Amino acid sequence: MKLTRGSLCVACKGARFLCGKTRCSIIVKTNYFLRSLSLVRGDELVGSSPPGVFVGRIGYPYVYAGPLVPPLVEDTSIYDVPELWFGKTIDEIVGFRSMLIRGKYPVHVKKFEKAGKIFDITQELALAANPVDVELILKKKPSGFIILDDEVQPFGPSAPIRDIKAGNVRWDDKVEKAYYDTDMKAADAVLELYQRGVLVTKIQRAFSVGALGLGKNRRLVPTRWSITAVDSIISTALMDMVKTYPEIDEFRVYESRYLDNVFEILMIPGKWSYESIEAWYPGTVWNPSGKSIVMYSDWEGFEGRTTYAKIGGCYYAARLAVCEQLVKERRQAMVVVMREIRPGYIMPVGVWQVRENVRNAMRNLPKTFRNLQEALNFIASRFQIPIEKWIQQSELIKQCLFQKKITDFLEHLKSR
Repeated sequence: MKLTRGSLCVACKGARFLCGKTRCSIIVKTNYFLRSLSLVRGDELVGSSPPGVFVGRIGYPYVYAGPLVPPLVEDTSIYDVPELWFGKTIDEIVGFRSMLIRGKYPVHVKKFEKAGKIFDITQELALAANPVDVELILKKKPSGFIILDDEVQPFGPSAPIRDIKAGNVRWDDKVEKAYYDTDMKAADAVLELYQRGVLVTKIQRAFSVGALGLGKNRRLVPTRWSITAVDSIISTALMDMVKTYPEIDEFRVYESRYLDNVFEILMIPGKWSYESIEAWYPGTVWNPSGKSIVMYSDWEGFEGRTTYAKIGGCYYAARLAVCEQLVKERRQAMVVVMREIRPGYIMPVGVWQVRENVRNAMRNLPKTFRNLQEALNFIASRFQIPIEKWIQQSELIKQCLFQKKITDFLEHLKSR
């Protein structure tokens, strides 16, 4: 049977896995989509927001913002705390996230303070410490599809808001203090909240609804941008600390496996530098119809970077996690994060899984080695993709191997 690329789904119908995936993402998404819609009757919705909000980016600077509300009145706090999701299956994550109905309200990112009651309550929800009972009056019954993205967490169908009512909202004390400090820059507020133990997800939420920063400069930040911005702000500050510490004196490999993502994190003695490499198998999210593995990467040296990383938010999420570990140890190193994405990763669930995967790796004791070759041999035994391809893709590993050759050559000259 001869098939064109676009006809695979028609021929497969979710049963033959012609795309190479181990499960059909279309069927998984459809099942949860229908389940969430069946709980919404008409244009009214009552439920407990985790709390959660979403700020879109389409049409910027005019965007749609609003709360995420499930048609359930119960403790939904886990629905919007990715830090608690590690170890859960894709079905579990998509299951509870698909229940979150997105209410939409048009707002100008710089004029949100004049947007009225609907956005005022949305902002209050973003700063809430616990789930809040919300009643949404919608202009029509929710429709659309489950949003799945490599940057943001999934959520369900959406509808424009006509009116909104919310129960008692108690703000997180630390976030509330930052909200009322209109003389503190947004980056400083982000760092202060992080240092005071506020979860990265909560900081990102406050950042997105314009709750941080100098009063005159506050603005809404689309959710996907706020996630990367906060990861970048925090990891940049941590990097500055890392650069002042002594270098590690051994070669290390940290590991984590979750959602068919295999992470091998190599730390090499040397001054701080960082690289992130991703390898996507055919049939995975961003290589759905390819016939070969696709690899891409980006890196930075001791001086850091001034441009946005080509591989997107995952770069900054992983950088944050490795910097946390090095700050904890008061050490610096060359770091290469290698991520092998296999066909079992049937749909994206957000950049959080990279951050939490690398954090999980850092929580475990690393394998240690006497030299780079031993470390690479170990990594080769853990990956399915040949180590030669990783070396070819990696700027930092090639630098180290080249430097070793130069050093060996000079040593040889001295011995003559």
